[in-house]
Order: sequence, then structure tokens, then C-alpha cells
Amino acid sequence: MQGVLFDLDGVITDTAKFHFKAWSRLAQEKLAVTLPASFESDLKGISRIDSMNRILKFAGLETKYSAEEVNTMAQFKNELYLNEISKLTQKDILPGIENLLDQLAANKIKLSVASASKNAPFILEKLGLKDQFDAIADPAKVAHGKPAPDIFLEAARKIAVEPSQCVGIEDAKAGVEAIKAAGAIAVGVGSSTDLNEADTVVANTGELTYSILEQAFGKK
Repeated sequence: MQGVLFDLDGVITDTAKFHFKAWSRLAQEKLAVTLPASFESDLKGISRIDSMNRILKFAGLETKYSAEEVNTMAQFKNELYLNEISKLTQKDILPGIENLLDQLAANKIKLSVASASKNAPFILEKLGLKDQFDAIADPAKVAHGKPAPDIFLEAARKIAVEPSQCVGIEDAKAGVEAIKAAGAIAVGVGSSTDLNEADTVVANTGELTYSILEQAFGKK
């Protein structure tokens, strides 16, 4: 194992609740639609535009708006979301993550972030973690979002490590599929039923350690 590729939401910090709060407000204010709580999982780990399109489809409005109008609505959602995440601090780092980053650094493992979020650099800065990563993949530079492998391939490329020498960490099914498609080892955080394609699954981030990642890598 030479590199570890981290998803952000649900792995390093939990901003999913802020995303859904912003999407719900957009749906009500701009589309006059109420999103059910169960819809939150449908938006997990996918890009802003893909999320917007899923909401329009749910509302039966997928043909009503031009691409420009869809982009404007997605931007409105992002402004709501940025307002929420501007309040993030080091206290919002998920349990075990700081320890894990220290262990990986001590073992000279290269670290890269593979998030669908264009706000990843801002979030990592708010958490005080930006300097601990060797690279942050830019989702604007990849053609396809998760479950396509593009963002994980880019994250590995940016640390100059072959994907086959990397472990990826994800909490979403689409993300696990993306890691596997990239040719890396997948460690899932959450339910082993939902993340059954992962090579190893832990119940929560507090269980993530250097040795767990090494063991997962050794399975290949």
C-alpha cells in the first residue's frame, strides 16, 4: 500500500446533513416540492448537477428547465450549503480520522482526496486538515462522476501512485463501485449490506486504522 484515497462526506466529516438541508430548501423555494427524508440517500456521493437532475426527475420536471436554469438552481443550492459549512471546525472531524492520518503519515503513505464536492479544499481548510493531504482531486477535471472511476483515478494520478497500490475509503455504494472500477482496494464505512462490494467494511470511522487498511490491501 503506497497511497490512500479518501472520500470526504461521511469519511472525514459529515456534511451530508448540510447538503440535504440545502437541497430541501431549494426544492421547496424553487420547485414547490417537499423532498422526503428517504431521498437523502439518493443524493449521496453524486455530483451537484446529477443531484439536481434527480430532484427534477422526482418532481416530474426534468424537461421544464434549460441547462442554464438547472445550473443556476444548483448554484443557489451551493450558496445555501456554503453558508452552512462555513461554520465547520476541527470538532467536526469524524472520530478516528486524525489518528488515522497521523498513522498513515508516519508510514510514509501518500494521501489524496477523491470527493465529488467542488468545496473539498474549503471544507478541509475549515477542519484544519488541508495540509495533511498530498493532493485533492478536482471533480471539475473529470468527465464522469461516481460510480465511474474517474475521480479516484485522478486522485491516484495526483499523488503519482498506481491505483492498484492504493486503498480507497468510502461510505457510499456509488463510491465503493468507483474505487473497484479504478482498480484500487475498497474499504467501506457503514453497513456491510449496502457496501457489500467493498473488500473490507468497518461500522464507523473510529474503526479505521493503518493496520485495517494494510489487511484490506493484503487481501488482493
